[in-house]
Amino acid sequence: MATNRTFTMLKPDSIEKGNIGAILEKINASGFRIVAMKMTQMTTADAEAFYAVHNERPFFGELVEYMTRGPIVAAILEKDNAVEDFRALIGATNPADAAEGTLRKLYAASMGENAVHGSDSDENAQIESNFHFSGREQF
Repeated sequence: MATNRTFTMLKPDSIEKGNIGAILEKINASGFRIVAMKMTQMTTADAEAFYAVHNERPFFGELVEYMTRGPIVAAILEKDNAVEDFRALIGATNPADAAEGTLRKLYAASMGENAVHGSDSDENAQIESNFHFSGREQF
């Protein structure tokens, strides 16, 4: 069953390049409502835990280093069919393969620095939202 919330994270390269406003504008223009948002810095332990699914992959160390090199913006988005619609908005992991107008086509430099994360399932959206927003409210 599709839910109406998803999780996104603007990655360090987006922040470094000053693209927060432009990316958030595209998200809002695509019909998403931001229900929670914060800027934070991931620790090495945070990044290792968040990306644990990739810990056996050869790029894991580089991924952790990249995700901890600067601040990120974490957000929970709401819209009907949120996960699937947001995946379409962000585009393919490799910006060279991403469709015109997608966030990664517009703002990503490479597969490794691909500007934005989007949950790949309703279950992961809940897990990732709770990882970054573990306060009193349940998202």
